Amino acid sequence: MRAALTVHKQVAIALWKLATPDSYRSVGNQFGVGKSTVGVPAMQVANAIIELLLSKVVTLGNVQVILDGFAAMGFPNCGGAIDGTHIPILGPDHQGSQYINRKGYFSMVLHALVDHKGRFTNINVGWPLKLRDARIFKNSGLFKWLQEGIYFPDQKITVGDVEMPIVILGDPAYPLMPWLMKPYTGTLDSSKELFNCRLSKCRMVVECAYGCLKGRWCSLLTRSDLSKTNIPIVIAACCVLHNLCESKGEMFMAGWEVEANRLATEYAQPDTRAVRRAQQEAVRIREL
Repeated sequence: MRAALTVHKQVAIALWKLATPDSYRSVGNQFGVGKSTVGVPAMQVANAIIELLLSKVVTLGNVQVILDGFAAMGFPNCGGAIDGTHIPILGPDHQGSQYINRKGYFSMVLHALVDHKGRFTNINVGWPLKLRDARIFKNSGLFKWLQEGIYFPDQKITVGDVEMPIVILGDPAYPLMPWLMKPYTGTLDSSKELFNCRLSKCRMVVECAYGCLKGRWCSLLTRSDLSKTNIPIVIAACCVLHNLCESKGEMFMAGWEVEANRLATEYAQPDTRAVRRAQQEAVRIREL
């Protein structure tokens, strides 16, 4: 019984809702619409972003540029860094216990692979938290593609007397694989400390990417009241928007990080559990 919202206004409402921790009522007041009107365009825009842009924007891109970028940072033949982050949510009506993390709040895990510039090249969101980080990763399409050697080009380098494929970098929570390097733990000599330092420096890009993602799209720092099926769509849409901002050179204001850090204190990230098992070939590659 009233004129439909223009596409421009729908997009503006969606971006505002994603970029702020504001309530539906507050966003509605900002744009002169009812609070019940805000949720519909927000989800319509998020769905459109996933349908039209996800496969074009969250993609591997030029592998050689990525390899050169990580090589300049100190790690050879590296195609990305992987990590997970917890997005707070309201407790789902069904199977809520599956989504309680070790810090005691409900959350949904986003796993992402990023390039040397902190742009997402692969994302995985929506798994229950009762699975450990490594188990979630092993159930992902990315793990299958890396294991089969079809995600990256077959571009090996020789280290000592061992061929090293293109690798990704992870923290101790991930399994050591021929294509996944992680830091040493325990007593370290100088060479292992240097290895860890180089790996950590390169792996920081994924933590910075999450910082920028949540700094721009602060709705990811407050408990989302969306349904269990809609939350992954919104998180993925924010990842697409992050890549667009990064590729266009959009400014990231210092004040956003301050606000993000303030909001993040309420929902601290759970500690990860280290995986000890490793393939012998992966151990040899890391040693060399």
